[in-house]
Amino acid sequence: MNRLRSALVALALSLTALPALAVQPDEVLKDPAMEARAREISEGLRCLVCQNQSIDDSDAPLAKDLRVLVRERLKEGDSNGQVVDYVVARYGEFVLLRPVFGWHTLLLWLSPLLAVGLGAFGIWRLSRRRAPRADGLSAAEKAEVEALLKRP
Repeated sequence: MNRLRSALVALALSLTALPALAVQPDEVLKDPAMEARAREISEGLRCLVCQNQSIDDSDAPLAKDLRVLVRERLKEGDSNGQVVDYVVARYGEFVLLRPVFGWHTLLLWLSPLLAVGLGAFGIWRLSRRRAPRADGLSAAEKAEVEALLKRP
């Protein structure tokens, strides 16, 4: 019974574990609403060093600088959109974890569909191929085959 209780406690603790964020206590804003806005913005910004992590999840010094920059812009009264626009203007669209949908990113968005379409077309073409049939032989060729088959 004691083991079962220990296992249940361990399971409950593992289920309540939250992901570790790289945000340092000295970076956190005193206003909870503004801090929530900063976290929301930070979730959509890519760490330029780690590249597949948001700046909230990264321990890289550049990610810390970006987190501080986001919070400074919010303190100055910028809206969420203005903060994101400022960071994009400074670092380029690569800083966005979710790229914008536009003419310049159309190939990025359509390339998965293009790949699936080309794959389906290739499979269709392969399925349409037929093995050469033996019944297309001339009378002389058929006679030669028969002669070869009758040989001892």
